[in-house]
Amino acid sequence: MASPLSFNNKGTAFSHEEREKLGLTGLLPPIVETLDQQAERALAQFRRLSTTIDQYNFLTTIRYTNEVLFYHLLINNLVEMVPIVYTPTVGQACREWSQHYRWPEGMYITRNEKGKIRSVLDNWKKDVSIIVVTDGSRILGLGDLGAGGLGIPVGKLQLYVAGAGFNPENTLPIVLDTGTNTTRYHESPFYVGVKENRLADDEYYPLVEEFLVAVKDKWPNALLQFEDFSNNHCFDLLEKYAERLRCFNDDIQGTGAVIASGFINAAQLSGVPYSQQRIVFLGAGSAGIGVADEIVEVMIASDPTLTKEDARKRFYFVDSAGLVTTKRGGSPLQAHKVPYARDDYEKITTLIEIINTVKPTALVGLSGIGKAFTPEILKAVSALNERPIIFSLSNPTSNSECSAEDAYLASEGRAIFASGSPYDPVTIGERTLVPGQGNNMYIFPGLGFGSWLCQATKVSGAMVTASAMTLASLVTPENLSLGNIYPDLTRIREISVDIATAVIEQAFKENLANIEKPADIKAFVKENMWKPHY
Repeated sequence: MASPLSFNNKGTAFSHEEREKLGLTGLLPPIVETLDQQAERALAQFRRLSTTIDQYNFLTTIRYTNEVLFYHLLINNLVEMVPIVYTPTVGQACREWSQHYRWPEGMYITRNEKGKIRSVLDNWKKDVSIIVVTDGSRILGLGDLGAGGLGIPVGKLQLYVAGAGFNPENTLPIVLDTGTNTTRYHESPFYVGVKENRLADDEYYPLVEEFLVAVKDKWPNALLQFEDFSNNHCFDLLEKYAERLRCFNDDIQGTGAVIASGFINAAQLSGVPYSQQRIVFLGAGSAGIGVADEIVEVMIASDPTLTKEDARKRFYFVDSAGLVTTKRGGSPLQAHKVPYARDDYEKITTLIEIINTVKPTALVGLSGIGKAFTPEILKAVSALNERPIIFSLSNPTSNSECSAEDAYLASEGRAIFASGSPYDPVTIGERTLVPGQGNNMYIFPGLGFGSWLCQATKVSGAMVTASAMTLASLVTPENLSLGNIYPDLTRIREISVDIATAVIEQAFKENLANIEKPADIKAFVKENMWKPHY
């Protein structure tokens, strides 16, 4: 929840006439400034702060008091500020959410609201276009952060506004606080959430059902995005509600689309066709399966002769027990792993043994295990390939499987690298390589904005794939020459316009759109983007 003043406050930008009319004369410094002048001062203040969490809290204060100034700053300094308002700094903000708590943000729904959630939603007095909801159970690679997980929807919605032009006044972050199994929060005197263990499924699912039904009734035109739900719930929720609500799961579908997009360009640079790719995934959770599913869709769209089963044979998943196979014994496989379980291998437990056996063309990390891609592993993959594809995608940076420098040094600068969190350019000899960041921000703003703008009945798989293929097409030859498989993030609003346009076009193809078809869809998207100005 932003301050009631934040959408209307102009601070020193109020004219003398406005000050007289509003009774502000004498309450503000005498100078009248432009938005650009205010932003220049705020940016200087931001840069003087020595820690990223202090910068995070500073920007939060700006947002709470002057929404227009905040988004003007963010949009014009994306590369510098996105790592502060979102990953990696948001990870620390979530861990320390209760210590830094100053004022209410969004909504908290707990078991105490069971049976009255619809009336509780009436306490939010503004119309809502987009909701990002989490239960705090699997925040980034940091685990169960309980109510502190609300920092992720808060940050995500800032990127929806900056990246695609949702009106910030119509955004709503929500945490379903169903407890936490992290005992240090139970013992903390400052923890703001429910100090109980998480609800069992027999209570959890009915609470979520009541919440989602209430949301659809209260805000039937809104888009809802699931965020950072644990693996034992996220697939079930998406499967159950994808046809009932205008919703998607960014960890599964957004991550899948952005990494599939990068893989399109990586495969092109590697010179290895899809039919000959062998992709080893370290991590078989929601993000890993989502990425594989979307790469499969891209493969099929690019080569209609491929079946889904043939495409899935290109993948080798590794979890805590080793290579995911039908023959390894032990506990039964979780349902989301079954489509990718190999039946042509026995039990193989270590990653280096799997690499030496499979001989992969690509190595993808979504395990949340920092430095899991050791120099030995990176050198082994690099020895197998002229242009090894190495994606180290876990967030935050401390959980990244390897750094850009690790990958480039092990491969003598030959690796096609992408990461989840940002890394600086790396110089190898006389070459400067620019690592690509597989940032979901490339996808979810445009995918969400397009889906909401055309009032799509649902967010279809084909709409997600359209966003991935559109993003891949926006990478310039200059980007590729530097080894960067993603476009410049500074172009995010242009990128989101193109993705939203493709998403709306696909929605009309599938008869999912519920608006009159615009004569010029791209112009329609641009006209509806909110821009920060007084």
